[in-house]
Amino acid sequence: RRAGPASAWRGLSSRFRGSRSAARAPPRGPLGRQRVRRHRGPSRSRCGGPAGGMGLEVELEPLFQAWSYFRRRKFRQCSDLCSQLLGRPPGEQEPDSEYTVFQAAWSLKTRALTEMVYVDEIDMDQEGIAEMMLDENAIAQVARPGTSLKLPGTSQGGGPSPAVRPVTQSGRPITGFVRPGTQGGRPSTMEQAIKTPRTALTARPVTSASGRYGRLGTASMLTNPDGPFINLSRLNLAKYAQKPKLAKALFEYIFHHENDIKNALDLAALATEHAQFKDWWWKVQIGKCYYRLGLYREAEKQFKSALKQQDMVDTILYLAKVYLRLDQPVTALNLFKQGLDRFPGEVTLICGIARIYEEMNNISTAAEYYKDVLKQDNTHVEAIACIGSNHFYSDQPEIALRFYRRLLQMGVHNCQLFNNLGLCCFYAQQYDMTLSSFERALFLAENEEEAADVWYNLGHVAVGIGDLNLAYQCFKLTLVNNNNYAEAYNNLAVLEMRKGHIEQARAFLQTASSLAPHMYEPHFNFAILSEKVGDFQRSYAAAKKSEEAFPGHVDTQQLIKQLKQHFAVL
Repeated sequence: RRAGPASAWRGLSSRFRGSRSAARAPPRGPLGRQRVRRHRGPSRSRCGGPAGGMGLEVELEPLFQAWSYFRRRKFRQCSDLCSQLLGRPPGEQEPDSEYTVFQAAWSLKTRALTEMVYVDEIDMDQEGIAEMMLDENAIAQVARPGTSLKLPGTSQGGGPSPAVRPVTQSGRPITGFVRPGTQGGRPSTMEQAIKTPRTALTARPVTSASGRYGRLGTASMLTNPDGPFINLSRLNLAKYAQKPKLAKALFEYIFHHENDIKNALDLAALATEHAQFKDWWWKVQIGKCYYRLGLYREAEKQFKSALKQQDMVDTILYLAKVYLRLDQPVTALNLFKQGLDRFPGEVTLICGIARIYEEMNNISTAAEYYKDVLKQDNTHVEAIACIGSNHFYSDQPEIALRFYRRLLQMGVHNCQLFNNLGLCCFYAQQYDMTLSSFERALFLAENEEEAADVWYNLGHVAVGIGDLNLAYQCFKLTLVNNNNYAEAYNNLAVLEMRKGHIEQARAFLQTASSLAPHMYEPHFNFAILSEKVGDFQRSYAAAKKSEEAFPGHVDTQQLIKQLKQHFAVL
């Protein structure tokens, strides 16, 4: 079809590339949960004060100074100072009633090394190819509607169609806030999992989540010229399990820094046995080890047992992660709602419910829960971003603009936010701010993929004002920055069709179809192109792929009906 506003502009409906935009935490770059540190005065190693007109300086005790470094998050200085304390001759170490200075320095250094590589297990959750394709947990292949996250066809209604809001390879709508796993899906074959481009625009899984954990641990070990701080093979875990305060610091070091799940699990089992199975903290740690090893049912038992002893929000979040990995979103929702009965108004629980509804494509319900989040915390970046994205795709750019301006007032200053502001200004007919917002977005782009998103949206702005030559150049610049951008190939093909360049358009559409088989636009456009040149067989095959990607597309159904009539005549 020709590219035109009323006919067949089957390019993406202004792919709101900021929908991934407004946010996420490193390593992906956009907004994320901001960690605000309290303002502290300059660090001092000496305490000075006037005494009779003369400055009296008292040198801090080394262990206290190391603790001060730890509290100020200067973990490298803390670790180095503890190493000096640990290197003293045994005669200089004064015994204490419970701890010696040696034990205190050892425990403090262990905690400092752990904090250097600490990653919050609750928010950081990605499924790698190994975890997806080699998962032996039984999951229903024919799930009831609204009960599965793995099967795209089982989501409930309430969300916009793919003609309005773009979807990922897994069939889920693009979220307003990038989180680990939001772009993920369960590919049907290993070939599909591997051939998908490695970009955040698609649902390609990382190579292996377990490999990422290993790299986190080994990165900090390489900075120590003497090798690892603790030789785990020589540790008597039973001895440390009898000292609860040392055991907890040692467990976190083994789990986070060394990534040795087996030894961490052994230590946790011995420690909980020493505590006569009455310490809920150790049960949570055993559950985390089981979860990391893929033993989800065993992890579920440990988390449930810990909840019986002590109600904790973190334990509820860990247990919900287990249910989501087992593809039981309804059970996770019920768990969150039970948690809200015990912790009314808890933001993380309300946000967890909203995330699940959003992944199930029940956007309207998710938006209501995000509004509840804002009632409790009106500076919650994720909720503001998701509500703004929802209003944009609901054809309310003016309201979306208010939410993104709120993010700007909160101090968020990045490429994704200005990209979204530019699109909202354009569709709200505030043209004076459109180009300046996109210019700022290009200036703040941290990598080529972000720049590609901005150029792609500028191409849609050019189409909106009727400057197709500018649109062509913008889509070309999109491919310069990211040559795996399937949507740009699709829109370039539509522009080439307008110029009558059939072969060039066909090549672009085939490239777009191979890069993003989950998109219906390239398949539909290829079917239209083939039908015009008389290649009915290819047209029918492409139309069937388009129908598979978007069953409710009326134009595709009409084309298939016409082709069947042609075949009947032949």
